[in-house]
Amino acid sequence: MSETSKTKRILLTSGKRKTAIARATVREGQGRIRINNIPLEILEPEIARKKIMEPLLQTGEEVWKRLDINIKVSGGGFMGQAEAARTSIARALIKWTKSRHVRTVLAGYDRTMIAGDSRRKEPKKFGGPGARARDQKSYR
Repeated sequence: MSETSKTKRILLTSGKRKTAIARATVREGQGRIRINNIPLEILEPEIARKKIMEPLLQTGEEVWKRLDINIKVSGGGFMGQAEAARTSIARALIKWTKSRHVRTVLAGYDRTMIAGDSRRKEPKKFGGPGARARDQKSYR
């Protein structure tokens, strides 16, 4: 069987957090992870980088060092984007390995890596500056 006739396995997953949406493309490779074409090792701020690395550290190097993960993230703030990317990576690792062990490890560490967080911003109402806050009354 020649090199060109082999089928290349590609996996697409997504993750959401608030208004941020991340789409991950996973293929076999050397363990390169890029977020919006920026390598994960130099991504700033550091707290977002550490948040994104959580599913990788939990599953262990033997799983993700054989994969190249490319993530496109849009919408939201930097932390919402980091958590959306984290969710897409976790789902990709579960799908790629097809392992119940990886799923239980990630769910045991933080369930929102797999299930997501359904909380959204409450819409603003009339009579005040926000969803619940109201304009002050003066009795004088």
